[in-house]
Amino acid sequence: MRIQTLSTCGSNDRLEKEGVAAADIPTYNEPIFQEVKDKGPGGHILTGPVAIAEAEPGDVLEVQILKIDIDAPFACNGFGPGRGFLPNDYPYGKTKIIPLDRERMMAKFAPGIEIPLHPFFGSMGVAPPEGAGRIDSAPPWMHAGNMDNKELVAGTTLYIPVHAPGALFEVGDGHAGQGNGEVDITAMETFLTGTFRFVVHKDQHLLWPRAETPKYYISMGFSPDLKEATTLAVRDMINFLVEEKHLSRDEAYMLTSVAVDVDITQLVDGNVGVHAMCPKNIFVKQ
Repeated sequence: MRIQTLSTCGSNDRLEKEGVAAADIPTYNEPIFQEVKDKGPGGHILTGPVAIAEAEPGDVLEVQILKIDIDAPFACNGFGPGRGFLPNDYPYGKTKIIPLDRERMMAKFAPGIEIPLHPFFGSMGVAPPEGAGRIDSAPPWMHAGNMDNKELVAGTTLYIPVHAPGALFEVGDGHAGQGNGEVDITAMETFLTGTFRFVVHKDQHLLWPRAETPKYYISMGFSPDLKEATTLAVRDMINFLVEEKHLSRDEAYMLTSVAVDVDITQLVDGNVGVHAMCPKNIFVKQ
C-alpha cells in the first residue's frame, strides 16, 4: 500500500511567504488545508485511519516499511516560544527552509554544512487502548504514534500491539532526517510517500512497540519521565531476549548491559522516548 503524507511545514501560503516556490509544494498539500475542518488535538496532519483486515485487540500488527519517497525538494525546521527542550533559552520563534538534493540525498543546511538524508515517518501508529478517547498526536505511547525514531527507515519492520478492531493504522510527520533528541521540537520536516506491507500476528499480546532493522532489534519506552521511559525500553529488551532468544532473565540483563545501546529518541513530545538497540551480529550460529 502506498500512502502520501503531509509535512508539518504548513499551508501553501505560509510556505510561499517563507520563500518556497509554489511549484515545489506537492499538489496534495493545499486541498487538505482548504477542505479538512474536523481537526483533532496535536500539530500533525496524519493520513488514516487504515483498517487492516482480521486485526483484533490482542494481536500484533507488523508494518513492513518497503520504500519511502521524498516528495518535495525542501524541508523545514522551526521552534517556538515555550516549546522544545530549551524553551527558556529561546523565548521566540524561528523557521528555516532547508533545500534537499534528492539526487545526492543531501540536505543543504547552510554554506559548508550538508546533512545526509535518511527519510522516515515521525508518526506511525494505531488506535489507542479503549477508553483513551481522541488523543493528542504528539505524545507517543503503547499505540506507537509520534515516536520520532530515526531508525525506522525503509527496510525496517515495526511491530505494534493492536487495541481496536482493524488496528486503524495512521502515518505522517515525514522527516528527511533528524538527530536523536529532536531538541528544538522539529526535524527536517518534509512530504513523504511510503510503501507498506501489513501482516497480522494473531494473539501475540505485545505491550510496547518493537522494531527490527537489517542490523538491530529495537525496543522502545515512552513516558513523561526519562527514567521511566528508559526503564520501559530496557525491560522490554530483556523480555525480547528471554522470549525470542531464549536467554534466562539474568543473562538477558547482563547482555543488555554489555552489548545493547540505550539511546534517547526524543525529548520534546510530552512523553519522551527511549529506544534500546541490540545488534544482530552478536548472535552467531553454533
